[in-house]
Amino acid sequence: MARQTSVVTPERFAQGFTYADYINQIKVNKARFEDFYNNFKVTPEDTKALQTLEQRADGPTKMLVLGEDWCGDVIRGMPVLARIAEAGGLEMRVFPRDEHQDIMNEFLKNGEWMSIPVAVFYTKDDRYICHWIERPDVADREMQEIEKAIRAETPDISDQDFGRERRARTAAKAEEWQRASVTEIIGLLNRSLG
Repeated sequence: MARQTSVVTPERFAQGFTYADYINQIKVNKARFEDFYNNFKVTPEDTKALQTLEQRADGPTKMLVLGEDWCGDVIRGMPVLARIAEAGGLEMRVFPRDEHQDIMNEFLKNGEWMSIPVAVFYTKDDRYICHWIERPDVADREMQEIEKAIRAETPDISDQDFGRERRARTAAKAEEWQRASVTEIIGLLNRSLG
């Protein structure tokens, strides 16, 4: 589906978890996934944009998502991807990254990193449209700023305390980054479809 030699065939896509089935089988962070899902809604304007894209003859009807339940970006981002799929009427299938590295290898960030979540969009006849990786650009920039600030304030901070402090500071940005994800994905789909 993604490319001529893609490991993602229509049959393989169908083997992925639905979002509900994925959530039911995860081992950690289930409550955090559920909180993000329950507290996030796609705006009416974005819903209309997603539905307009889906209704195009070459528009997206399927979304493959790669993720893991231990990853902060997935915990924050996958519920948004589920809401995008619902708003746009897309069939969403989830694949745990660590069990499907052959798929992950087709969608490496900058051709080298196994960053997640990954959302891959396909047409109704299984043609690859585009893919989105990890988090919106604004989150990348702001996360770097947050990390630099923590290191400047506490140069000798342990890795564990650094992680805790980063999580605390990025939590305040979660909704903003989720909204930015929707905007970025709609823009990517529009550019990819011309």
